[in-house]
Amino acid sequence: MTSQRAHPELHALRDQLREIFNAMATFGSAAFAAKPPILDTSMNLGGDSCEEFHAHQDAIHGMRALREAVKRDLDVLEKFLNDPKCASRPPLSTNAPYLVSVWNEVLHAPPPIVTIWRTFPDAPQPSSIPRRGSRKPPGVKVDVVADGGKRWIRVNTTKNSRLLSEFRELDSYLTGSEDELSEGDEETRPSLAPKEFDNSILRMGRSLLEAAQRNPIAPSGDIPTVVLRLTRLNPDASDPKESDPRILQTIQQLRDMGVTAELGERDPQQLPQPSRTLQRRLEPTLRVNLDLSILIALVSDITHSPLPESPAEAEARYVPPPQHREWKRKRLETSKRPAEGIEEARPQDNGIGEHSRALANQALQEMARGLLHELRDRLAAVSSSPTLEGVEFWTTPEARDRCLKIVLSKIGGPNEKRRAAALFPSPNTPLSEAEAAYWADSRHPASLLPLVPIRIFDPATPPHDLVPPPLSESGHLLSPFFSLLARTCRNILAQDATSSTASSPGRMNGNDVDAHADASSGDAEDEIERATVTKANPRLTVHTVQSMLWGAARGWTTLTANKSSVKAILRDIRAAEGGYGWSEEQILSSEATGDALDEAAAIWVVDPRSLAEGMRSDYDEGPAVFP
Repeated sequence: MTSQRAHPELHALRDQLREIFNAMATFGSAAFAAKPPILDTSMNLGGDSCEEFHAHQDAIHGMRALREAVKRDLDVLEKFLNDPKCASRPPLSTNAPYLVSVWNEVLHAPPPIVTIWRTFPDAPQPSSIPRRGSRKPPGVKVDVVADGGKRWIRVNTTKNSRLLSEFRELDSYLTGSEDELSEGDEETRPSLAPKEFDNSILRMGRSLLEAAQRNPIAPSGDIPTVVLRLTRLNPDASDPKESDPRILQTIQQLRDMGVTAELGERDPQQLPQPSRTLQRRLEPTLRVNLDLSILIALVSDITHSPLPESPAEAEARYVPPPQHREWKRKRLETSKRPAEGIEEARPQDNGIGEHSRALANQALQEMARGLLHELRDRLAAVSSSPTLEGVEFWTTPEARDRCLKIVLSKIGGPNEKRRAAALFPSPNTPLSEAEAAYWADSRHPASLLPLVPIRIFDPATPPHDLVPPPLSESGHLLSPFFSLLARTCRNILAQDATSSTASSPGRMNGNDVDAHADASSGDAEDEIERATVTKANPRLTVHTVQSMLWGAARGWTTLTANKSSVKAILRDIRAAEGGYGWSEEQILSSEATGDALDEAAAIWVVDPRSLAEGMRSDYDEGPAVFP
């Protein structure tokens, strides 16, 4: 048992760190953190909504690092105070006062908190991407970025004694300079005396202000407010040894520069009362932007075939016949790695068994919640017409072309090929004929969704002057996230000198559909070009970023089954922007009715539906056309 009479101040700090460490584990970050407007209707195999994106959204960036730092200091303090010899040793130097102060700022900061412990660059960033392993340039540290990015808070634990030491050093330079002047050789000997009043606190204030100027808030362009919390600086110290008028001068000069200088520790009794919590109702826009993964899902056999009666039937449906398994085994032994983009069309598989199980799982998800019925139900809620008047589906030229190449190769079955061709009919094809071709042999009625034809954006990327409107077509608020997403996508594409896959010579268009609809010979899969990955993020392909950019710039919901790409773009947005651009003030001053806020979803995530017709156990074509 440690003695409470030895180092009482360290015991107090240890107790504070214990409380903070435990509080962090249950910290209600959902009430403080900004969330991106992502409508996630994907499911796990238990039939419940997937919490994957919700967990990602609720985490405050930097909270884990702060908690780990608290744990490290707590462990050091525990070890020191548990040592029987600690009473005879000098007090331990610890970072605990700073950590306690940062936590207090987190508790008192106006929500939403964007990040903790973010370093902003202190100079313009180079246009080239740094090499892996290269040293990061120094930057300006901000302890808490709060109020949706509008408030930067930095804690400074400098004591009077430390600042007085700086003043004494300054005085010595001034004295030395006066001696030099008396000798009359001031022109030949350099002086270390500063030309104006300065110290470490003023330099910190200036660096924070300069970094704020270089990092305006999106999309308004406003400059963040800089708050410097001086927890242990006292301009009114009664002890003459701790007093100097230049301490007050420092604080006043900070305020004159534009820094909000706040003195002393936060009062735990003055924690702000949490504002009323609003439930967000995310809804899609009437015009929906489709990426490649959804185009594949719209033609998939899983989406349209009669539902299995049971999980056992779902598993049996996608056990291919022996001749196909033998063909697949030989092909896996001899073929090259499949072209990128094919994973959009079918699950990753290390063999027939895994592929079959993945397709069966998708069939189970379709049994629990049909994809097309999910789309209709969500869109009917925002459309004023039972026929979904005003609802349109759009996609990019690159997504269309890659969909046709993938489906019309060996991978798609006959029905899947027919549906793909019908979604993008040639100009000479009557609309009624294309609709009939798409819905033929589907378990769904033709009036379920106005899918035919899917409209095409032109050109591949939107013009730079196209910016999201403040409201969606149905009058719902558009979060600033749309602007952040658009800007991030533009920045990613701007770094790509090879982002020209949309104009590759081998692509197909709507007029080419009839010529390729019956393609069933040749190594078609090998002819599918690998999609170009972005230089900024190898987890993102150029066509995926183009799709997200079009939806964001138009202010339309982007529908996707590509969860990994959504995670990747969220990481890039957070790294580039520091958050998701939505503040508590905007929510509370919005058009919210009661305790709910209707908001347009920027991204809508559903479960994938892969091309599966060729993997059915009752598939009756020869192995030459198996996927």
